[in-house]
Amino acid sequence: MGKIVGSALISHHPGLMQSEDIRRLMGAGEDSDLIAGYQRIRHKLEDLKPDVIVVFDSHWFTTGYHLLDGGARFEGTFVSDEMPWYLFGVPYKYRGHPQFALDIEAVSREMGGHNRAISNPDLGRHYATLNLVKHLRLELSDTPVISASTCQNCRWHHYLKSGEVIGEAIRRSDLNVVLLASGALSHRFVDIDWKPNHPRIFHESNVSSPEAVVSDKGAIELMKKGRHDTILENWKTEYQKFFWEGFGAHYLQMLGAMGGADCRAKGTPLSEYENARGTGNIHMWFDS
Repeated sequence: MGKIVGSALISHHPGLMQSEDIRRLMGAGEDSDLIAGYQRIRHKLEDLKPDVIVVFDSHWFTTGYHLLDGGARFEGTFVSDEMPWYLFGVPYKYRGHPQFALDIEAVSREMGGHNRAISNPDLGRHYATLNLVKHLRLELSDTPVISASTCQNCRWHHYLKSGEVIGEAIRRSDLNVVLLASGALSHRFVDIDWKPNHPRIFHESNVSSPEAVVSDKGAIELMKKGRHDTILENWKTEYQKFFWEGFGAHYLQMLGAMGGADCRAKGTPLSEYENARGTGNIHMWFDS
């Protein structure tokens, strides 16, 4: 019987892919703590040695299905169409897990879900997956990775259902799986001519608004207590107001796999809460 051996809400923001010198300039001499947080997560993965990692990719937008990338191997050079002036020339080479992607689709058909496996060598990569592959050194560990999409014509309960399907497929397998919800909390960008409130760009006072900071920190405290049910109860009235990245699909799908409103996994912050162009970012780890 397979199981989820660990999960994390994890930031992927592109500023973390710049050189340390540039990051320290942005940080008024300090690096982002999210960088050190990646090392903390790597230690978790080294201890757990998962058979596969499922990345809930908040940049891979699909329509009509929650897609699972069922490729056997991914290799190429990435350039971001969003920020190609510095996020370019990134080589990648890592493994997928085609059979598990197909198994998730089979369970979805049985459960009346909308999860579908796709395998196409020309399918593009997204940095919400690739930045984690690079920072967590998944190429070196040769750990298989499956990216799961954010289906844009869904509401919050559809994302929970997608995660429920994936959780059931994990239980029916013989795999030890780590789930990574790749994305931010509040995701309102600051204007292009924005002037920072604090010289350390990563500082929380540079998040889009004080209200977004309060909301994000409230969610973080609930995660620390394992009160995901309270987050769900207030999803429409509180957290949707602050536009969690990718409609919050990364967190909601991860949570669905972990039991939805019944999940009481307590989160441990593995980084500081930080700004990225107005968005609220943190690494949170959940033991299973």
